[in-house]
Amino acid sequence: MVIKIILMAIALMAIAMLGLATRILLKRGGNFPNTHVGGNRHLKRQGVHCYQTQDKIEQAKARREIDFKSVKFINVSKAGK
Repeated sequence: MVIKIILMAIALMAIAMLGLATRILLKRGGNFPNTHVGGNRHLKRQGVHCYQTQDKIEQAKARREIDFKSVKFINVSKAGK
């Protein structure tokens, strides 16, 4: 009885996997759909990026805004006197 249930569960899982993979298997050059935020055309048009891309953009902006030539360092030992 237990083996029958296990075999039925395996068969059901195989059918489910085949059902999910039909688009990938039958379509020429088929691949998994890109569900990442960066792969969505509508969000790109609105300027929405994923967290990592947005972070890289903001870090690049911050680097451009800092003028490293005019940065002055203070001597910590003299600062307390």
